[in-house]
Amino acid sequence: MVSTETSDEDAGPAGFRWVFRHPATIRISHWVNVVCLAVLLLSGLQIFNAHPALYWGEVSTFDAPLVSMTATEAEPPRGVTTVFGKSFDTTGVLGASNDADGERVGRGFPSWATLPGYQSLAEGRSWHFFFAWVFVLNGLVYLAYGLASGQLRRRLVPTGGQLRHIGASVIEHLSFRFPKGEEATRYNVLQKLTYLVVVLVLLPLQLLAGLALSPGFNAAAPFVLDLFGGRQSARTIHFVLANLLVLFVLVHVAMVVASGFWNNLRGMLTGWFRIERTPGDVA
Repeated sequence: MVSTETSDEDAGPAGFRWVFRHPATIRISHWVNVVCLAVLLLSGLQIFNAHPALYWGEVSTFDAPLVSMTATEAEPPRGVTTVFGKSFDTTGVLGASNDADGERVGRGFPSWATLPGYQSLAEGRSWHFFFAWVFVLNGLVYLAYGLASGQLRRRLVPTGGQLRHIGASVIEHLSFRFPKGEEATRYNVLQKLTYLVVVLVLLPLQLLAGLALSPGFNAAAPFVLDLFGGRQSARTIHFVLANLLVLFVLVHVAMVVASGFWNNLRGMLTGWFRIERTPGDVA
């Protein structure tokens, strides 16, 4: 959102002007990411449902999982989610939920949250693996374009001035005060730091944890499992990182809505963003 080109054409209401905010490559990679992340989440939950429990170490300690989603043997079954030994009744959502016929069945996540909706580990894996590689290739295109054009540095690396005013930026976000005018066309320090962590830390770690679950990859690079402390640890880390990415997306969407949904959506669809005119602007 930094490398902007202002338009001399006042195509909007008085008091506003248009700036070109997002190049085509950025916009396309953004929407490819949206599709990929949605499919990866839903298919990942389908895979998780094949054994809805998480452990630490190399093997599954069935009697002491870190997290588990199970169903009781009662009729109809009730869902029970256990987290670090503490159990909760989660009937209807986790552990036991209604299938397409309205019958309550035991399953980790409900059918509406998985791809496909019915239980199929093989199909879930097919969806997951295919879109994982689409996601990786799309990310490489984004990184290559960002490095070559300078967009990556401008969008992800905060300036010294921004870092010095990080406290003020935190207060502005907490009070839902958003920048106006030319300042609205640039990522602030919190956005840059967040995107930097997501792009350079969370996503690569998530990819590596996913690869660690592949027997073929283990044969080629057995040391990766050691880095995570075992297969079950890698699976748990993969699951936790997925939840952090979901949290990131939810906060991102909330900020998009709060700061001007239609203006932000238009910017990511067409590249053009409307901002308020300031005294220094040329009419």
